[in-house]
Amino acid sequence: MITFPELSGTVSFFSKNCSIAYLNKSQGLSFVRIHAPWHVLSREAELLKIKMPTKKMYEVKEEGGILKKLNEIWCKLTEPLQPQVPQKDNTKMKSLSYPFSREKIYFGAYLLTIFFFFFFFPSPLGISSLIANNVYDAAYPLHDLLYREWARYGVFYKFQPIGLIRKYFGEKIGLYFAWLGLYTEFLIPSSVVGVIVFLYGCITIESDIPSKEMCDQHNAFTMCPLCDKLCDYWNLSSACATARASHLFDNPATVFFSIFMALWATMFLEQWKRLQMRLNYFWDLTGLEEEEEHPRPEYETKLLQKKLKIKNTTTENTNEDEKEKLTWRDRMPGYLANFSLILFMIMLTFSAVFGVIVYRITTAAALSFSTNETTRSNVRVTVTATAVIINLVVILILDEIYGAVAKWLTEIEVPKTEKTFEERLILKAFLLKFVNSYAPIFYVAFFKGRFVGRPGHYVYVFDGYRMEECAPGGCLMELCIQLSIIMLGKQLIQNNLFEIGIPKLKKLFRKLKDERTEPKEINTNQSKDPQQWYLDYSLEPFTGLTPEYMEMIIQFGFVTLFVASFPLAPLFALLNNIIEVRLDAKKFVTELRRPDTVRAKDIGIWYNILSGIGKLSVIINAFVISVTSDFIPRLMYQYAYSQNGTMHGFINHTLSYFNVSHLKPGTQPENSPFARDVLFCRFKDYREPPWSPNPYEFSKQYWAVLSARLAFVILFQNLVMFLSVLVDWMIPDIPKDISEQIKKEKSVLVDFFLKEEHEKLKLIESFITHDKHRHQSGTKGQRIRAASFCQFSRSQRGSLASFSSQHTEV
Repeated sequence: MITFPELSGTVSFFSKNCSIAYLNKSQGLSFVRIHAPWHVLSREAELLKIKMPTKKMYEVKEEGGILKKLNEIWCKLTEPLQPQVPQKDNTKMKSLSYPFSREKIYFGAYLLTIFFFFFFFPSPLGISSLIANNVYDAAYPLHDLLYREWARYGVFYKFQPIGLIRKYFGEKIGLYFAWLGLYTEFLIPSSVVGVIVFLYGCITIESDIPSKEMCDQHNAFTMCPLCDKLCDYWNLSSACATARASHLFDNPATVFFSIFMALWATMFLEQWKRLQMRLNYFWDLTGLEEEEEHPRPEYETKLLQKKLKIKNTTTENTNEDEKEKLTWRDRMPGYLANFSLILFMIMLTFSAVFGVIVYRITTAAALSFSTNETTRSNVRVTVTATAVIINLVVILILDEIYGAVAKWLTEIEVPKTEKTFEERLILKAFLLKFVNSYAPIFYVAFFKGRFVGRPGHYVYVFDGYRMEECAPGGCLMELCIQLSIIMLGKQLIQNNLFEIGIPKLKKLFRKLKDERTEPKEINTNQSKDPQQWYLDYSLEPFTGLTPEYMEMIIQFGFVTLFVASFPLAPLFALLNNIIEVRLDAKKFVTELRRPDTVRAKDIGIWYNILSGIGKLSVIINAFVISVTSDFIPRLMYQYAYSQNGTMHGFINHTLSYFNVSHLKPGTQPENSPFARDVLFCRFKDYREPPWSPNPYEFSKQYWAVLSARLAFVILFQNLVMFLSVLVDWMIPDIPKDISEQIKKEKSVLVDFFLKEEHEKLKLIESFITHDKHRHQSGTKGQRIRAASFCQFSRSQRGSLASFSSQHTEV
């Protein structure tokens, strides 16, 4: 039996610690428990250079001064939030770690990592290859802990036992939950600031002059019809509610919040790098090198088929190197399929968005025919709400399709290693899901209302149906509605209901299937006293961390990319993640088979995706503020066109005049009671009046505002990028205390082995001296032993030099 010494005997693994399931036609489902002998584990550990703790301990020094006092205060305040899990007796002492050698003594529990790697790596000897060839049905370690203090919703307020998660699931899954925990913690300050920005909009709504002017019925701004024939002239004051609601999100505080969120994203990534380095140090991963991965079973099968084909064709000019690997010529059909299908899927997403646009246009026209006054007055709200719900349903359906398509496309590429397979799968899935999730939002933010035209020269989608216009208060409010419903809908339905419901349905289906295929006698015996391996077999197999990361990365995009239009996005993300952490934990412990442990020192390609989203968010928020919102037009009016430096007269300044006699025949309002009294109607744009020498051309104000918008984008982008680089430079990637501890560990390790070597030399010298007194001369065997030891000493010094070079960078 192998035990975890850190857990004081609370967790134990028998030497036969992995269960393999296979289907026997005569006996039904059967299980085999396997184990690896000590000499196999030790040999693999030595080949993999896995760092193991030695008997030597040294003290981990903490930072002194005010930082130490602040840390002590923080520990006392957060003591009720700490999970009640077994802790080390002395957390200030750390075992000295060194690459495994069979001549040293280590804590045996850590060899479980070697066991899982040896049996699960995809080579002809590994279980993965046997499962791929349908020799076995499944292979998995057994569940036995972590539910009480981690996987229950009742402990949502507590920190996660990251160290215990790492020992139970391995470093790769441990890093995921550490990243998710840090991300959730960082959402707290951004949520607080977002709520303050929203409350600022609520407090200042009564003092907002443009909203007051729009709601003042005495201003009598007669607006041009919203559609041909059936729509009448209307008063701008009827859009009062929309204007007031827009101010909640379109106010000067949103500019500050956008800058804050850009710096927040940079600080989050920097803090993650520091936490990752700290975990690497305490998990003995600082010297972990990239090992050459074994080829995937699918790759080896494809390569074998190629060799057989070459052998049968007996071509003499075939290069020997090409026989041993799959070249780009072999993968060309897969590459062509990838390019064409990804392009088709992106066009499918755009087609879905266009279909919703057509729905909005036709539904708005149909509702305008209604004789019910309430229906006609709420056309815009009805169309917007229903269209967003349709968008959400389409996104959810296409997300599931795109996930399956991305996996299939990656498989036909036949990547050589698991790491390459995972990276290519992530890139394809992220590209498709990114376009799918954000295409409707990009349309509302940057395209809706930009190509409408003007009265008398409208742009039509098809006969009689105009392009969509923004609401009188602008498109920012509609962008906020679109973003909030899609974000909340994805989190509630896809991230929570799907994660809870689908595994349970699959588990039920698997159970019913097994009950039908297994003999009744075996089924009866297992139902009386089911063993852990039988219970775990009914669980869903672990398929990787890609879905878990993907939903959080898409959420990170919602939080950062369009945060200028929805300051409450971080708050809703925080509420979701509080549940998400425990939901994922419960799923890993109770709904999925326990995955094999995988060593990893970082989160891989996901960090690059996060960094890219953070940089893209700066550009997108700059355009949202300058193009979608009215921040720049208001600023220009107040400081360039207002006579008294206030916002009085802003609404009149942004509305242009149109002579109703210039309407095209057949487009005038029918049966309008106001047609005879209206000579001019107003529309939102910066154009010359009909009585000017160049009627309806863009005015000087239009070009001035456009120049200011472009200048703001450049200024905002460069300012935020500069501040982000400054934050990146000010925060070191490696914490100072960790850097010093790594140097100290290297020094202690050298001293430890030199001291050990010196003691052995003394022992040999005393032995030789004692032997001289007895025999008066040294025997040949003694000289050989002494020479062997000197040779061992030289090799040990060489390994120490290698260890030292690994930490030079740190």
